[in-house]
Amino acid sequence: MKRLFSIFVLCTLAFSQFAFSSSTQDAPEARASAFYTWYIKSGSKLTFPLLDNGIFDYVAKDTINRLRNDYRHNKLPGDSDYFLKVQDENEQDWLKHIVAHQVVMLGDVAVVPLTFGSTDRVSVLVFMRKANGVWEITKVDDTSDYR
Repeated sequence: MKRLFSIFVLCTLAFSQFAFSSSTQDAPEARASAFYTWYIKSGSKLTFPLLDNGIFDYVAKDTINRLRNDYRHNKLPGDSDYFLKVQDENEQDWLKHIVAHQVVMLGDVAVVPLTFGSTDRVSVLVFMRKANGVWEITKVDDTSDYR
């Protein structure tokens, strides 16, 4: 009986640890951080990350299609990278210093504030919505003053 109880306790702890790690990996801030890790690393490859089909793992299909259409017509919004909101980034520093701040929930939309870098910090607001049980990026905005 004592052995059966021990096995039950171990199984319960293992399941709760698995559920906790799954839920934190599926959290909007974890998904946003994973996207930016992928995106910044992809920027050093020959393929423009927006045209890499790996982006569909993180960004809503409608958002990608609009951005790709704008790219083909040389009409991407702003004069900098849509997802990073800058023209140049310090790849090594940013990969080591991606900080997700407290998520704000607005109905079914999660707004994830993210900061990149250790010295010249840049912050963005990542808007996400769940689709098929997975948080997807629907829009990114910067925190710069209006100009």
